[in-house]
Amino acid sequence: MEAAYKEAQAAAAEGEVPVGAVIVREGEIIARAHNRTEQAKDPTAHAEMLAIREAAAFLGGWRLTGCTMFVTAEPCSMCAGAIVWSRIEKLYIGTMDPKAGACGSVFNIPQDKRLNHYVEIETGLMGEECSSLMKDFFRKLRSEDIQ
Repeated sequence: MEAAYKEAQAAAAEGEVPVGAVIVREGEIIARAHNRTEQAKDPTAHAEMLAIREAAAFLGGWRLTGCTMFVTAEPCSMCAGAIVWSRIEKLYIGTMDPKAGACGSVFNIPQDKRLNHYVEIETGLMGEECSSLMKDFFRKLRSEDIQ
């Protein structure tokens, strides 16, 4: 989670929503990314999506079996769907998102038994740090909007 947190810090420094993700296979980080929606002018350029693309390129295929994702904030429905379809086996989440989270808060797409793949989820890893980073980013953004 520390590597994902560093990615989230990089996102914040670039003016992006501070979410970072890494994908690990056999104890090795094979992909890392942070949000780039503003820079890329792309609503799908979330950390999770970018990390999945990078891991698939690294492995030479779209099935990320045997892989674990660490992400600083609970994935949205788009990212949760991509996590399921890519066959990621385990997901560690830093802080939950009660407004738009799709991995246990609002929805729980990765563990929906109607889908073809079930993802094990663990929450709260570096939870305080991940939550603080997100809150500080939005507090600063709101104060800039007021001025």
